[in-house]
Amino acid sequence: MKLLLQATVAVGLFCGSIWSQDSLNCRQIGTWPFGPTAAVAVDIQRQVSFMGSGGGIYLLDISNPAQPRKLSEIRTSGVVEHLFYNNNLLYVANGYTGVEIWDVTDPVSPVKLGACNTPGEARAIAVSGNYACVADNAGGLRIIDISDPGNPAEVGYYDTPGWALGVAVAGGYAYVADRDSGLRIIDISDPGNPAEVGYCYLPDWSRGVAISGRYAYVVAQNAGLRVVDAGNPRSPIEIGYYDTPGSAFAVALSGSYACVADHSSGLRIIDISNPGNPYEVGYYDTPGNARGVTLSGGYACVADLFEGLRIINISNPRSPDEVGYYETPARACGVDTDDNYAYLADEYAGLRIIDITDPVNPYETGYYNTPGDARGVTVTGSYAYLADGGYGLRIIDITDPVNPYETGYYDTPGDAWGVTVAGGYAYLADGGYGLRIIDITDPVNPYETGYYDTPGDARGVTVAGGYAYLADGGYGLRIIDINDPLNPEEIGYYDTPGYALDLQVVGRYAYVADGSAGLRIIEITDPVSPSEIGYYNTPGYAYGIQVEGIYAYVADGSAGLRIIEIINPRQLTEVGYYDTPASAYDVAFTGNYILVADHSAGLRVIGFNPLGIGSEQIEPAPHPEPTVVTSSLKLPDRSLPAELFDITGKRVRKLQAGLNDLQGISPGVYFIKGKRTTRVVITR
Repeated sequence: MKLLLQATVAVGLFCGSIWSQDSLNCRQIGTWPFGPTAAVAVDIQRQVSFMGSGGGIYLLDISNPAQPRKLSEIRTSGVVEHLFYNNNLLYVANGYTGVEIWDVTDPVSPVKLGACNTPGEARAIAVSGNYACVADNAGGLRIIDISDPGNPAEVGYYDTPGWALGVAVAGGYAYVADRDSGLRIIDISDPGNPAEVGYCYLPDWSRGVAISGRYAYVVAQNAGLRVVDAGNPRSPIEIGYYDTPGSAFAVALSGSYACVADHSSGLRIIDISNPGNPYEVGYYDTPGNARGVTLSGGYACVADLFEGLRIINISNPRSPDEVGYYETPARACGVDTDDNYAYLADEYAGLRIIDITDPVNPYETGYYNTPGDARGVTVTGSYAYLADGGYGLRIIDITDPVNPYETGYYDTPGDAWGVTVAGGYAYLADGGYGLRIIDITDPVNPYETGYYDTPGDARGVTVAGGYAYLADGGYGLRIIDINDPLNPEEIGYYDTPGYALDLQVVGRYAYVADGSAGLRIIEITDPVSPSEIGYYNTPGYAYGIQVEGIYAYVADGSAGLRIIEIINPRQLTEVGYYDTPASAYDVAFTGNYILVADHSAGLRVIGFNPLGIGSEQIEPAPHPEPTVVTSSLKLPDRSLPAELFDITGKRVRKLQAGLNDLQGISPGVYFIKGKRTTRVVITR
């Protein structure tokens, strides 16, 4: 039966699903989340490697380390920061979306068992018995009961003074690498009431830790490997160190050696037979930036960020040598679509082609690795045109999406960021070299016909009528007459308040993604004297924009996708948003879906229901009938964070612990979104 109260009601929003900050009229439909590699774990017995890749995980057969072979993929809810493997279970530290647990008994068909959100940003995880200890960045140390992997639940926490970045567990203690607060030793013998017993400050940011006997081996970024005697946990003391040449991010131990992932200086092998006097015996300078390391027999598996997984033979620690590798995608910077496929400008990994005919399960069909950093892409007919950074324009034949190939290129003098195609010409936003106009009537032999050197940093370009409109960085919108492509000429400009990065022209208006100044709408009826008529200051950093119908879709950096109603350009309203796990850089629209290039977390397919909230978005509640309240709403602490939304999915207000006054809110159906979504009816 319905519960009707005249004053207050306590609403419990229990842990179960992962809470993400999105309006209730937006939801993720599908994802192809792969990107840089920062985490790796190994099943030594089965010779299976688990390689974090952006917001996903590749499961690799490494029985032949010279030729790693992909077995399957995992798509997580966040960005994979760290992995811990134990007894057929894979524990994932997923950044802002907390922790996930996967059954990998069959590495060809992994199965998600459960998840638990954490209040901070899950950066590392270690498992001992029935508990997982999570280094949760600003959230300190969190202790999760994993006795039932399908229903993990937090049972205790300790708010460390710094930012928890790494964790190891041994002998009833959690050893936390706490950034600028050094090593913290937490007694976890009572998981519900963890307590700090000792600490040791170190000279730089503590990022990771491994334990062997009485010693804690801490990687302290620019201060290298530090050795702490923790035999007495109440009085730990540093007894030795080795200052590696790079920035130490992670450490793994094997006998008398510590293997350090040293960022730009690759893998460093340190002899720790005398903990008071460690010294380097060998190294291998990986091609990327070593961020994680785990050991398997005589091999070190290195998470090498932009260069994927590198397998290093360390059987002779004085002469380590790479024997195999597995490359991953990079960072999605631009996106275009022809409805069946999404085309990603994937920075140093070139063009990635993703089949989106089933938007719930997008998958990669093919790729072409361009020589530069692919930052922008536009698709016309059988070709994808890429703005490839310092390598200018690249023209890729996509007739066969499984086997794309380059047909021609033109190396512009600047740094190509954006590209559009119209009437036999490609128009490039070429950074400090402004607008470049390339004749592409013969895609095998493109050539430059003209250019205009704008005063700023040309990042985005679109063409309408006889004009090219440029997003020119700190110099705003520039309007170039291109009727004569041999002699383009600027005829007008509007200096926006932010840093213009992208734009689209529709009718009388130019819609500009203006960095920290959000969305700016410029009237261009008179291109000689354009003027701003409206703006919406988005909460993030506006990188990209797509206008479709009455909505502007803004790729807003760390604030994800923002949807702005533009019916009245002088009075803009945000009507929906989806906070992607990484950083939204570009956006495209296809059919009923929005495609977001989410930088290190690949491609996101987002659904938007402008008419309101679909019933499929409301999670089952303990009581199927809605809660009815009148003047106030009481929330317990465990419900937070929580927000109140109206029936259209628009956020009404944030909610706090305790009583929330609702008297100023109109009667009707609303939704409380916290760790789950609950329907509530406000009456008078």
